Amino acid sequence: MGRKVLIAMSGGVDSSVAAFLSKQAGYDCIGVTMKLFQNEDVGINRARTCCSLNDVEDARSVARRLGIPYYVFTFSNDFKRQVIDRFIAAYESGATPNPCIDCNRCLKFDRLFQRAKELGCEAIVTGHYARIEMQDGRYVLKKALDRSKDQSYVLYSLTQEQLAHVRFPLGELSKSEVRSIAEVQGFCNAEKPDSQDICFVPDGDYAAFLERYAGKSYPPGDILDLSGQVIGQHRGAVRFTIGQRKGLGLALNEPVYVCRKDMTANTVTVGPEQALFDRELWANDMNWISIDRLSKPMRVYAKIRYRQTEQPATAYPDENGKIRILFDNSQRAVTAGQAVVLYNGDTVVGGGIICL
Repeated sequence: MGRKVLIAMSGGVDSSVAAFLSKQAGYDCIGVTMKLFQNEDVGINRARTCCSLNDVEDARSVARRLGIPYYVFTFSNDFKRQVIDRFIAAYESGATPNPCIDCNRCLKFDRLFQRAKELGCEAIVTGHYARIEMQDGRYVLKKALDRSKDQSYVLYSLTQEQLAHVRFPLGELSKSEVRSIAEVQGFCNAEKPDSQDICFVPDGDYAAFLERYAGKSYPPGDILDLSGQVIGQHRGAVRFTIGQRKGLGLALNEPVYVCRKDMTANTVTVGPEQALFDRELWANDMNWISIDRLSKPMRVYAKIRYRQTEQPATAYPDENGKIRILFDNSQRAVTAGQAVVLYNGDTVVGGGIICL
């Protein structure tokens, strides 16, 4: 039997094919699903969500078909503390977080990484679309060959130690190739749709989740124009994110967008779309991958949201550990709490969290 690896199996087609390819490569595979929450704990009634019994059974079915052992690990307490509580705190501070990044950083590549070590596994295998290579003595994270499925943006927080013990078998495959492999192997999830939403807020109503889960009601307040004049009322500032146009409840002659939120004053400021554009942002909590640290200005390509095309910019170091990004062209709706990830070609230089 070959070297032992732990396969993170979500019940979806990608992780299932990653398990198949790992076994085919001669690894001694153990399949695991992370049970992160109970649907009833977060007020979800739908059966088809991340961590649902259906997902567990799909993963178990694939593991059985591959002839590999399969377990379910419960990390609900860690998920609440490291992901859900952070998500709520970020929204209440006026930021718009990306909980999938926290889940990768704190659960999949930390707690599960520890569990893999305890089981004597040399690596974790996931179904992410990305590649890992060694260059000049450092592990580097690269985009997937299938650019339409590339997930390097949400993986920027991987450390050198983690990159040394992570495998991404799908990095050089297209989604259609992955589904074809699953179909040939007779996997029950070969045509299963990809998950699109935040797993614990599948309906996308973040404000309702905050009120339901935290047991809070968020007070109404003033909507202001750019001059500071009151032009309307909102039903809680947590209901809005930068760049939002719909749901403002305003009857104006021209469309307006959320430009700022002041959570202390409980105000939401709106303005025309051109007010959303800015060339500069600051980021903290940086993780560097292709370099040890940023010691001087560096030309990069930066993206400030998952589906955005990278934009040319210059990254400047700051003595307090933050970095300043100056884009060549103004960017729309730079949003605190989101990740900014820096690239050099198809290689991830590093990334961090956009500051308020």
